[in-house]
Amino acid sequence: MLETGIKGKQELTVTTENTAKAMGSGTLEVFATPAMIALMEKTAYESVAGELEDGSGTVGTALNVKHVSASPVGMKITCETELVKIDGRALTFSVKAYDEKGLIGEGEHERFIVYNEKFQAKADAKLL
Repeated sequence: MLETGIKGKQELTVTTENTAKAMGSGTLEVFATPAMIALMEKTAYESVAGELEDGSGTVGTALNVKHVSASPVGMKITCETELVKIDGRALTFSVKAYDEKGLIGEGEHERFIVYNEKFQAKADAKLL
């Protein structure tokens, strides 16, 4: 059952592929902000996926995050999320990311529960 307090956790290591230089968000060999955001979204949606009815999923609708510290290639990143609010089909998560030295990013992420086939069909209809 979907209820506040559900937590998620994921880890990864900074590689040359997820640096700002490689992702086009900067010129340095440090963990890219887009990579941190993708990790936060993935951690949030996977934390609640098993609690949704069959055929449902979530899509990201808002993100308000600060990237407060750089992490070099080789450093381990840990992301933690917590579902803090449910308003109908709207879900709000607290999101935080850490490297081995401390907090690197934090904020709030909103997702919306959708019916996968209906949502995909509506998106695909834009091609017609």
